[in-house]
Amino acid sequence: MRAFEVNGAVLDEFSDALWLEDGLSRNTLQSYRSDLQQFGEWLAKKRDEKNSFLDASHSDLLAFLADKVSARVKAATTSRELSSLKRFYRFLLRQGKIQVDPSLNIETPKLPRNLPASLTETDVEALLDAPDVKLPLGVRDRTMLEVLYASGLRVSELISLQIAQVSLGMGVIRVTGKGGKERLVPLGEDALEWVSRYVTEIRSGLLDGRSSNALFITARGSCMTRQAFWYLIKRYARQAGIIKPLSPHTLRHAFATHLLNHGADLRVVQLLLGHADISTTQIYTHVARERLKRLHSTHHPRG
Repeated sequence: MRAFEVNGAVLDEFSDALWLEDGLSRNTLQSYRSDLQQFGEWLAKKRDEKNSFLDASHSDLLAFLADKVSARVKAATTSRELSSLKRFYRFLLRQGKIQVDPSLNIETPKLPRNLPASLTETDVEALLDAPDVKLPLGVRDRTMLEVLYASGLRVSELISLQIAQVSLGMGVIRVTGKGGKERLVPLGEDALEWVSRYVTEIRSGLLDGRSSNALFITARGSCMTRQAFWYLIKRYARQAGIIKPLSPHTLRHAFATHLLNHGADLRVVQLLLGHADISTTQIYTHVARERLKRLHSTHHPRG
């Protein structure tokens, strides 16, 4: 059997195992596969076509990473690729396909975790006010922005919300996050009012007799895509005069930052964001530290 056939079969097994064990999304599985395919292609080019993943050595992995550094690939990308390789070779060892894990004793570099760019509360107010709520689509867009800022959802979680996941009576939404994990997130009065208005006055008109379980739909009655919603955010940011760099997670970061600024506990923010590990939420700890410094400076007699 040729090397690429062996590699493809092993990658299929690995992807299936990740899906069964962790319930990872298709995008995450594709990222693993892409990283490993790059290594497989490098291995075939560097040695010969007969080699597969199963033949890779410790020195092969080091040489692959060294090539990445020489090519000035971003440290974060190289670190992610090494993580993919480590997980992959642990899987192969567990399956008895290899006798020695070639990724052992290769340390993953510690990367600085910078706080993502966020918006001020004034910026957020301007962004929320940007849609023209005299128009049906303006009400929909305002509602989506309000929900995003009130809940800290990922954009993918927002656009995949189903009507059944919203409880207007309880004031919460049931979110299915990464790995299929569910969490309940409160909405707050403003967001609830907009959701109620959108559902009772706008949504059925957008559907125009069509059927859909999705909460937020397009003018054609279909589910909105990440790309379409990201385009809307950029358009409304321009209208609001916001010139800061934005990302699809901008309102999610603003949600976390503003909660901490107003005294929320980091563990609470972790639960609301749906982070499995507190270490992921700790990129926001410097926000809390800055707030404590301001409080100390203002209120301590020797501040």
